[in-house]
Amino acid sequence: MTALARTEPVTDLLADPLADGWRRPRGSRSAYRVDAWVALALAGGTALSISLSLGTGLMGDAPWWQVAIWVALIALPLAVRRRWPEAVALLVSLVFAVFGSMGVSDGLFSSICLYVAIYSVGAWSHHRTIARWTRLGIIAGMFIWLFWSLLETANQATVIPELSRDGFFSPYAAYGLLQVLMNLVYFWAAYYFGGAAWLAARRSAALEARTRELATERERTAAQAVSLERVRIARELHDVVAHHVSLMGVQAGAARRILDRDPAAAARAIAVIEESARTAVDELHTMLGALRADDADCDGDQPAHQSTSTRGVDQLAELAQENTDAGLVVRLQVIGEPRPVPGTIGLSLYRIAQEALTNTRKHAGSGATAELRLRYEPDAVELEVTDTGRGIRPPVGSPTAQGAPGGLGQQGMRERVAAVGGSLELANRPRGGYLVRARVPLAGPPPAADTPIPWPSAGEPQTVRAAE
Repeated sequence: MTALARTEPVTDLLADPLADGWRRPRGSRSAYRVDAWVALALAGGTALSISLSLGTGLMGDAPWWQVAIWVALIALPLAVRRRWPEAVALLVSLVFAVFGSMGVSDGLFSSICLYVAIYSVGAWSHHRTIARWTRLGIIAGMFIWLFWSLLETANQATVIPELSRDGFFSPYAAYGLLQVLMNLVYFWAAYYFGGAAWLAARRSAALEARTRELATERERTAAQAVSLERVRIARELHDVVAHHVSLMGVQAGAARRILDRDPAAAARAIAVIEESARTAVDELHTMLGALRADDADCDGDQPAHQSTSTRGVDQLAELAQENTDAGLVVRLQVIGEPRPVPGTIGLSLYRIAQEALTNTRKHAGSGATAELRLRYEPDAVELEVTDTGRGIRPPVGSPTAQGAPGGLGQQGMRERVAAVGGSLELANRPRGGYLVRARVPLAGPPPAADTPIPWPSAGEPQTVRAAE
């Protein structure tokens, strides 16, 4: 257990500094040792001061034991002023008044002790209402004692005989007013600076708490950024590797079956495998290079959020042709007037099409065909991938196998669409096959047109590029 834990309850340390119930921590054992040394120093100063005052003969002949008790009671309690500030202040003020009435006072260090006691109530009390009324009560009592002393000595010519009592504003009245003004400043300073010390401690604690919160939030944000980056890398690797490896697997199987009876066709299949491998390596190299450049992007030397691939909607024709060469007949339709598509959106749509066609090759069955439709709307771009396969019908109540459209691939599609603020539809088609439709809004004004672009019928696209 640490010294701080021994001197301050855990609930106090954990309280919000901006809440009404906040309590100022008392401090460690070293702080109490400092208070003890301060109390001893004030006791020594008080003893020296009153000894000199007695030596002048101005205080009469006070017994030494009475002086010793007064010194101990006026100074030594300040050693525990942090722990019991109200009790210390009441004790010191009572000793100050009682012994002062008996003529035992030095007028210097005793006033310092009283000031420190009242100050400590404002600076260290855990009960702010009690602290306020304790200080106000002490101050009111001191002023009552002051007025009573002034009135009592007003008719005693032997007390301060050099001050005349005659006239409306006599020298004695001026002396009394001066005493009142001095005490006003004295007690106001003790009250104000004690409260100011407590407020300063509260602001400091609030700043430390907010600093800790910011540090925690910064660590949490950094951890989230690392997690998101891992997800992004995993998604890119999945899309690139799954597509090309699946394509190479299909071509390798075809080449193995026809190697003996049709070497030329087997050679073409092997060529497709070679090209797919080369493309996969190029895409991985581009992606890893962009990922390594992220640190430079954070320094502001490069534009942020660069794509990790050069792929986009302009490469959909190549994707369709690539799958057609692999044995899956794919038809591409571009509907509407093409317009610039941001790189992030273009890459997302390309990867969605790539994943959808990979799933078609794996799950649609032999003889299935696919169709890509890229539609440019006035305020959005839409990609639709359909096939004529058997669709996806997993057993009721069974989890979808990893690698199936409901696994990592479909999850990657959702993440990509969500990242660009779009929507995604995944469903079996009523007449057989599977549908993947992604729609992403585009910023900026649409191209000028006299009439809205209608959704064409299956045989009447405005612009058609086919890869079959």
